[in-house]
Parts: sequence; C-alpha cells; structure tokens
Amino acid sequence: MKQYTAQQAAATPAELGYRMPAEWERHEATWLGWPHERTDWPGKMQAIEWVYGEMIRKIGAGERVRLCVNSPRDARRAREVIRLSGGDVRQVDFLPFPTNRGWMRDSGPIHVTHSREGKAIVHFHFNAWAKYPNWRKDRRIPELAARKYRRRLFHAKAGGRDFVIEGGGIEVNGRGTLLTTLECYQHPTVQVRNPGLDRAGYEAAFKAYLGVTNVFWLAAGPVGDDTHGHIDDICRFVNPTSVVLIEEKNPKDVNYKPLAENWERIQDFRLEDGSRPEVIALPMPAPLYFGRDRLPASYANFYISNACVLVPTFNDPNDRVALGILGELFKDRPVVGIHAVDLVLGYGTLHCLTQQEPV
Repeated sequence: MKQYTAQQAAATPAELGYRMPAEWERHEATWLGWPHERTDWPGKMQAIEWVYGEMIRKIGAGERVRLCVNSPRDARRAREVIRLSGGDVRQVDFLPFPTNRGWMRDSGPIHVTHSREGKAIVHFHFNAWAKYPNWRKDRRIPELAARKYRRRLFHAKAGGRDFVIEGGGIEVNGRGTLLTTLECYQHPTVQVRNPGLDRAGYEAAFKAYLGVTNVFWLAAGPVGDDTHGHIDDICRFVNPTSVVLIEEKNPKDVNYKPLAENWERIQDFRLEDGSRPEVIALPMPAPLYFGRDRLPASYANFYISNACVLVPTFNDPNDRVALGILGELFKDRPVVGIHAVDLVLGYGTLHCLTQQEPV
C-alpha cells in the first residue's frame, strides 16, 4: 500500500485524467493582483487602478474575482475604486497574498480539471520570465491558492528539475491542442527558463501537466515583449477549431518580418484530430512608444470572461476593426473594449493581468 501511495503521488495530471480547459469554458472566478509595483507603470499608477476597477466591474458581473492584495491599505483602496467604478464588491475575494508584480496570467494558479476529482492546480515555478530578481512572492501564489481552497497541487518537473513556464506562454483549445513559441521557450541564450531542455522535453512536460496531446510552435512575437515571445500577444483560440493571428501589413514596420513568419508556419498547423484550423487575421495598432522603447500593443491580448470578452484598445483606428472581428467570432457574449494605452506601459495588458479559474 505504501508503494502504491508513492506511485500515486508521483503521477502527473495527464496520467490521472486531468486537462486544462479552454478559456471560454465556464469560470468559477478570475484571479487578479492589485497593482502596486510603480516601476511597471511609471507615473501612471492612479490611472492603472481605475482600469482595474473597470475590469473588475465587467468580470464581476459573471463570476467571482479573486484579488490578491499586498496590505490592508491596498485592500481598502481596491474596495474604494471598485465601488466608485460601479462594481460589486460582494463579488470580490480580497486575498492577503503578497505579490512582487502581480501579473496573474504568469504567476497565478493554473488550473486543470477532472470529471470526477474536480479542480487541481499545477505549479509552474514562476521566476519572473528568467529576467528579473524579484519573483519569490509571486512564485508562492499557486501554493497559497491550493492551501486556501484545498486544491490538489502538482509540482511540474522536467529533466529532474522544476519545470518553469508562464500562463501567457501557452494557449489551449481544451480539446488537446497547445500553442506556444520558439522565441519564448527555445531561444538558446535569452530568458532561458529551463536550461538544457529541448523542444521534445517541453512537449513532454506540456502533455504531462496540462493533459494536451498536440503541440504546435509558432516563431516569435512583436517587438517590445518583455516576456520574449508569449503566445498571448500573437495567436489565440476563439473556439476549438479557430484561431486569430496578428498581422502587420506595413512592410516597413519592424514587426512585419517576424509576424509574417508566423503566417508561413501556421500553414502547417493541424489540430489534435489532424484537421486544419480556421485562421483569422487580427490587425495590429499603430506603433506605441514609451521614450524610445516600442511597446507590445496587441489586440490578441484579450480576456474571455463569463460575462464578456475584454479587448485592449489603443486610441487607434484599428480598435474598431479588431472589436468587429472578435465580435463576429464570439456570438455568446459581448465584446467590450478596455482602454489599454496606460496598461501597455507595463509591457502587457488584459490577458497578462488575468488568470481564469474554471468551474
């Protein structure tokens, strides 16, 4: 019996029948981290708080919001902003889970589900995109979540070591297919999360811990992405058999060549059943800068909540085009624009800030 228990403890989520649901599947909650790291949004923190207030108002209309706060003072400020934004504070769980930065897509709890066992959390050992030194508080969020909500916690491993990825680096359709990028997880020298782990090793870990059976790699993302190629700025599933893929039409733009390579690669993309997906072009906004730095503004960084689809907008003529495209693709819930010119100063927008918790 002891030997059996040890084997059970070492089993992976896939071996036990768990899978990662698609983002459009029903949520119990959305995880957010109240903003506090001023270097992410220099001179813009108050504006960022009001964007959070609007996000929480929209998301909270259809599910709970689990909001990580660093202090009682932050919790009081969050309550004030949510109320003044017209949100329902009763829909928010204020969790005293301190964060370094609070980009919940990457450091928050990534859930997998089982038809009989319910929900579990996979710990992917966040390390600040293998770039920044302050990540130890963020890394604890999955453990704190598992303890608080009494969830099973799987520690992802690959090659005998902790397996490090971020939620923004993966995209699933809930049927067995996962998308990611070579720039993010296979670059030999830049922001290397898992030194020495090759493509086959990544694919084996994805399959073991997320319950997928099919992995496809795109090339690279837009210039300015602090994460070095997260898929959620590039290509997103909108249903089990369709994706939107960002496209830069200006051949003089620095993003033209790398994004064009993704369009070449996606011709070879097959779903888990061997069929070709539908691929819909999503435009890019005009370049946005902070000083001399190009910012990674992308309409692909939308978030699918129960009540609506939140789409970042950039005071750009293509805002209307992107909202129209996504509005045609999501028939079951409204598509809503959220002003993200200030948000993108932190090198991410709506999807980067959120992490869904499935039912």
